[in-house]
Amino acid sequence: MKAQRIDGRVALVTGANRGIGRTLTEALLARGARKVYATSRHPEALHDLRDERVVALQLDVTDVEQIRAAGDAASDVELVFSNAGVVLARGIADTALVDQARREMEVNYFGPLQLLHRLAPALARNGGGAFVNVGSAAGLTNIPLIPTYSASKAALHSLTQAARVLLEAQGTSVFGVYPGPVDTDMSRELTLPKASARDVAFAILDGMEAGQEDIFPDPYAVDFGRQFESSPKSSERQMAAMTAAMLSGSAA
Repeated sequence: MKAQRIDGRVALVTGANRGIGRTLTEALLARGARKVYATSRHPEALHDLRDERVVALQLDVTDVEQIRAAGDAASDVELVFSNAGVVLARGIADTALVDQARREMEVNYFGPLQLLHRLAPALARNGGGAFVNVGSAAGLTNIPLIPTYSASKAALHSLTQAARVLLEAQGTSVFGVYPGPVDTDMSRELTLPKASARDVAFAILDGMEAGQEDIFPDPYAVDFGRQFESSPKSSERQMAAMTAAMLSGSAA
């Protein structure tokens, strides 16, 4: 895996209006990125990013035409951060479960897939660069409290593995990012200790600059990654035990 410098490069970040996407945008600027295409479904939310290197773009990753337009606008891109994500379904009892699962898959899997398909040629023209999929530890071991979100991130992990091989010939490095609980709007309901989004963003860039193809950007993720590498089944059992304890506690 080729190490990637940040200084002087042109980047694109999806879901840049909040959470990890917002802090990734700020971290890229702090590390000397030459230009950052900050994308969001609501680009007006990016107006307070007062830096002449920021180019705000409207982008819903489920909208093919908006992806095409963003690709045309960002034809000089060298580093792509596919970060936009959503979690909706809790458990499997909700009457809207299937619709929620479809939406999660559209945003968390098909969105990155479309972005990869559209921007890979631009990365090739611009020297190879890097494509970064911000996944989740839940994509390696399902968290039963958010089962369909976990499944969508598992699909993203599989795509990341394939893209890493298929884009190697054009010189594009493909990074997978597997954070644990992060203090964002998405994880507001979780009572677990959470890493700061800022720390996670800088750890992602550190991992890229070190050439780490799988990046575990927070203490929980580092411990999880070691356990998963040692024994995926052990990770599954631990997640099941943690889920049972949480459900027991909520019922008490």
